Parts: sequence; structure tokens; C-alpha cells
Amino acid sequence: MPIRHGYDDPIRVEVTDEGTTVDTTLWIIACALGAAYLTGGVALNVLGRARYRALGSSQHWVDDFGDDQLRVIGGLKVLGAAGVVLPGAVGVVPVLTPLAACGLALFMAGAGTTRFRRREWGLLVGDLVYLGLFAFLAWGRFDLQPF
Repeated sequence: MPIRHGYDDPIRVEVTDEGTTVDTTLWIIACALGAAYLTGGVALNVLGRARYRALGSSQHWVDDFGDDQLRVIGGLKVLGAAGVVLPGAVGVVPVLTPLAACGLALFMAGAGTTRFRRREWGLLVGDLVYLGLFAFLAWGRFDLQPF
């Protein structure tokens, strides 16, 4: 939100762009992460285990979980995707955005643990990048540029 500096003249208002770049960056990160997690969650719930696993070697982690657990994981991804975008976009309880980002950062810590246990080192790096992006989004919306 631009900072408005009004002086004696009520018609003349100066607008500065302090924080606009940070806000835009946070929105881009939130929308990109939201789209990725919405896609992943829907795919996991719609495709089922075998077809999801066939998407690529990066999806073989599904072998470590039961069908009910996979449905919960898919649901959490969809819920988290909605949580990082919708509260700020509609202006209803916007504190849910950084809380959802914190939740998804913890989710990615669990994903990283699975990659570590499976010795999937290259894929672990990607999970840590996601974890870092969620942590940055949470920090940004809690402290740098809250709604």
C-alpha cells in the first residue's frame, strides 16, 4: 500500500512507492507457490497412486505412504495453496496467508525428511528451495509487508 503524505491542501496528495516492490514480489511468490501446490494436490487426489507415480521418478515417494495418507497430503496441498493466496486477495483474515506459509514450510520439512530417508539428494534440494520460499513468504507477510 503506498504511503500517502497529505499537506495543507486536501486535494494534493503525494504517493510514494515504499514497499510496493516487496509487496509485488510477495504476491508473485504466493501466486506461483499457490499454483504449484494446487496443481500438485489436485493431481495427487485425482490421478491416484499409480498414475501419479508414473509422472516421473521424483514422484516415487508415494510408495512410502498409504492411500488415505496420500489423500490427506493432496488435501493439505490444496488447502495450503488456497491459504497463501485467497485471504490476502479477498481481504478476509489476511493473517491466514503467513500462517498458511508457515504450515507449508513445515509440510516441506516433512517432505525433505522423506527425501533424506530415501537418499534422494537432488530432489531434497528442490524441497529445501520450496521450504525457503514459504519461510520468506511468511516472514514477508508477518513483518516486511503485512496486508
